[in-house]
Amino acid sequence: MKLKRKVLSVTLTGLLAFSALNAATSPAQAVGNGPGTGNGSIQTSILHTYEELVDTLKTLDAKQDAMKLEVIGQTVKGRDIYMAKYISNPSNPTILFLTQQHGNEQLTTEGALEFMKHLGTNKTKGLLNNVNVLVIPMLNADGAMGDVNFSLEDYLADGDRHLTRYNANEVDLNREHDKPTNEMEPEARVLHENVFAKYDIDYMIDLHHQGTLSETDGQLVSGSMLYPTNAKVKPEVVEKSKRLGAVVFNAIHHTGWGHIGKYDGGSGENIGRNGAAVRYDISTLLFEMRGMSDHYREDYALGQKSNGYLIKQTVITLDAAVRAISDGSINTTDASFWDTLPQQTNRSGEVEEDE
Repeated sequence: MKLKRKVLSVTLTGLLAFSALNAATSPAQAVGNGPGTGNGSIQTSILHTYEELVDTLKTLDAKQDAMKLEVIGQTVKGRDIYMAKYISNPSNPTILFLTQQHGNEQLTTEGALEFMKHLGTNKTKGLLNNVNVLVIPMLNADGAMGDVNFSLEDYLADGDRHLTRYNANEVDLNREHDKPTNEMEPEARVLHENVFAKYDIDYMIDLHHQGTLSETDGQLVSGSMLYPTNAKVKPEVVEKSKRLGAVVFNAIHHTGWGHIGKYDGGSGENIGRNGAAVRYDISTLLFEMRGMSDHYREDYALGQKSNGYLIKQTVITLDAAVRAISDGSINTTDASFWDTLPQQTNRSGEVEEDE
């Protein structure tokens, strides 16, 4: 059912600086039990447009000696797809951060940009000597800009810009990963041919958004995670994926406001976290942040007061992963928390849109 009533503003006014990560612990209610739907209108104008994102990437590239920009290909509508590269030594372990396979899931992109700014500061001096970082901050730029070949009239955002899950051809890019590359949509094809197959990637965090009503233990989650679950994935790849998840969980769980559940995801090879693990032996972690930037369902949108914490959650996730890989601590991280991590359920009783 497509609901037309507008809900909840998505405002990014006053994006949190990374230094805020060291501030006093925030109230536990800030995200997990934060504001629900029905509190204002969605304002996507405050999010980076594709053009603004490109300008930001080029500015960072000019300022940061360690960063190099690469165009890995083009979208259906001809937009360049950018990847930021921090490669000090090709033999270092490499992690890829991927955002916006789904165009209406943009707070993770905002967090990725904040993290990239952080990498240019003295707070990360020496960090990149022992780890390589790749960031694709907006794979589905056509969907993010609402420049698609189908109607978005039922979407909730005010103003001229809508964001949609699908690419311009109304295809879910996160269902393309089991196909021969020449049969994939352009965005997925260049991800495989020009990133997965070109770079020696050890880890990937695939950043997404879910609805607003997922919970564990009666408390709404700030996000959920899952490792690859396809039977073809090598056991050692799964184990490394679980350790990557443990690193992220440990960084967020102790903030006082982060509340993480286990995602109820499928085992299909067509899903990114499974496909990349099967085809390239990449240890992958799905991270689903709470709430979406636009949708036709009002229970998928999120109140503005939680947005800053979700951006902060993204930055913490990326920073913790890079530090653990850089210092080698990921190799001895205890991943047994997965055995007791509750699988989330949906408070509304409805089935959530899959990853």
